[in-house]
Amino acid sequence: MSIVVKNLTHIYNEGMPFSSKALDNISFEIKDRDFVGLIGHTGSGKSTLIQHLNGILKPSSGDIYINDFKITDPDLNLTEIRKRVGVVFQYPEYQLFEETIEKDIAFGPSNLGLEEEEIKNRVKLSMEAVGLDYESFKDKSPFELSGGQKRRVAIAGVIAMNPEVLILDEPTAGLDPGGRDEIFELITNLHENNNMTIILSSHSMDDMAKLAKNIIVMNHGKIEFMGSPREVFNSNVDRLKEIGLDVPQVLELAIKLREKGFNIREDILTIEEAKEEILKAVKGGKQC
Repeated sequence: MSIVVKNLTHIYNEGMPFSSKALDNISFEIKDRDFVGLIGHTGSGKSTLIQHLNGILKPSSGDIYINDFKITDPDLNLTEIRKRVGVVFQYPEYQLFEETIEKDIAFGPSNLGLEEEEIKNRVKLSMEAVGLDYESFKDKSPFELSGGQKRRVAIAGVIAMNPEVLILDEPTAGLDPGGRDEIFELITNLHENNNMTIILSSHSMDDMAKLAKNIIVMNHGKIEFMGSPREVFNSNVDRLKEIGLDVPQVLELAIKLREKGFNIREDILTIEEAKEEILKAVKGGKQC
């Protein structure tokens, strides 16, 4: 499912003395089955943008197209869009409320008026997709689970709606390193096995470099950069730091090694590439 954003602007409290422009005439396209990383400092407009992509917020001006649907059309039934575009917000486990995991995940599909058998099937499939065995977990209270497991249940509730686009806003916030790795592995599997278009907002540049196929960098409501991780990170180190963002640690290591005289490639982005280059530099003599 492709997404096209044209000249999108959003002004909070428009026409009021304390109005603020959160999105400033941005345009971009996300192709079907892409995996896009969305990064930017606090206040850059990331969350505002996310809330436009399934109609939670309305733009001050501009248009958004989800396939053939113009979701900025005031006559469009947004239920059809929200079936196709699922959003997982920060700390989604805070929205869990049912007495069992099965009931919580079934809440969304139940509101679509589906048959009971279809709802049960969706719950089972979504639980399997997030790595929770149906028979073992369906009757448990979501409040008995670990933080990472609660996050999985919340994501399963969105997946049960069968979206073609899954948007995740800081999905690993507050998790320990093990839980964070589990959630990122889950997201990767959903992209690869369910043919979903993924839009992932995260502060971790290392994870973005490893996971995303394309990256959008936002700054003060505008798109600063857009391209592959190599295009964004390797070509814009100084500017990314100027706007308050880090670069992947592996890239930072490569820069420091080059400054020390090691003959290291400038476009390193993964640990494997760094290992290979360091071994070559050690064997061949360090000087550039």
